[in-house]
Amino acid sequence: MFEIFYPDRIARSTYHIDFKKIAEEGIKGLIFDIDNTLVGHGAPADERAVRLFKEIHSLGIKTVLLSNNREERVKSFAKQVDSGYIFKANKPSVKGYIRAMELMGTDRENTLFIGDQLFTDVWGAKRSGIKTVLVGQLYKKEEIQIVLKRILEKPILKLYRRSRFYKELDNGS
Repeated sequence: MFEIFYPDRIARSTYHIDFKKIAEEGIKGLIFDIDNTLVGHGAPADERAVRLFKEIHSLGIKTVLLSNNREERVKSFAKQVDSGYIFKANKPSVKGYIRAMELMGTDRENTLFIGDQLFTDVWGAKRSGIKTVLVGQLYKKEEIQIVLKRILEKPILKLYRRSRFYKELDNGS
């Protein structure tokens, strides 16, 4: 019943994913959420995020940031990490995910979405036919509407962890 919300894989954080392995699996494009996936809510790109995107790009993987946030926020972050971007994406609408693949020249088979929320990030990507990785939120301080969504996510994540679909992606670091 809740399987539409189940990610394909789960990782402690974006920074625990082995992107070399992702490239070896044939992934050519990565779509990322920003807030609490790459940095804290509203924070600029930090050195860790900049290094991560340099590593990803050195592997020949293209990137697009997909955010429900305003253009000012998303454009600034995208410039810092040298990535394409889509703002006011209205996730979980499929339009932004499809547009992101168009920007990267990828398709559903070689694109992966990485985000921290089930009801926007994962659900939208799954509705678009894109594989997903749910990452743990980086910081606990969030807007009230996100806090409320996290409360609703908990029982679904509990079911997911007990299901045959559960897969971890951590590289162990």
